[in-house]
Amino acid sequence: MATMIMDKDRTEAFSDGIFAVAITLLILDFKAPDRGAANSNGELVHALLGLWPSLLAFLISFVTILVMWINHHGFFTLLKEVDRRLLYANGFLLLIVTMLPFPTAVLAQHLQTPAAKTAAVFYCAMFVLVNVGYNLMYMAGARQYLVRDKACGRVMSRVRNAYRLGFVWYSLATVVSAFHAPAGVIICSLLWLLWARLDYSTR
Repeated sequence: MATMIMDKDRTEAFSDGIFAVAITLLILDFKAPDRGAANSNGELVHALLGLWPSLLAFLISFVTILVMWINHHGFFTLLKEVDRRLLYANGFLLLIVTMLPFPTAVLAQHLQTPAAKTAAVFYCAMFVLVNVGYNLMYMAGARQYLVRDKACGRVMSRVRNAYRLGFVWYSLATVVSAFHAPAGVIICSLLWLLWARLDYSTR
């Protein structure tokens, strides 16, 4: 059976739209302080400062999704074509990306409560699934007839190793969150350093 080759540009455009929607939805967790609880300047300042968990969760997730989108684009620069198998793998990744605003909201609402550990585990576990999505996308896309000629084995190996390392660290963050919520979230956030530095250049 002949392999069905798809339009790579349409796949990237669709994916970009999903990332854009997910990153925009993060702001919906912010609610203006109720007038009844902030009748003076001092009360309003106090209410705004009380939003810091939402701001922290928003910033962490915003930057993370931004870096994820950059890496998604980087991976697709290594490809010359896409096929059905890659589209399904990419679809799984996008499914998890669209869900990220929800665990972000849960983390923001429960970071200062006795349920902080559960919220942090839930948050970090979602990024384990994101990383699974990237690994599935790599396995589906790193086939010879889909990869650009310039994407040598060294480049693909570098990307593969980074994705696998990410799975280990996200899993570790999830486990740590069960014992210390802030530490788990910090480990999860520090993975920006790995993804921001990952080089997809074929030169």
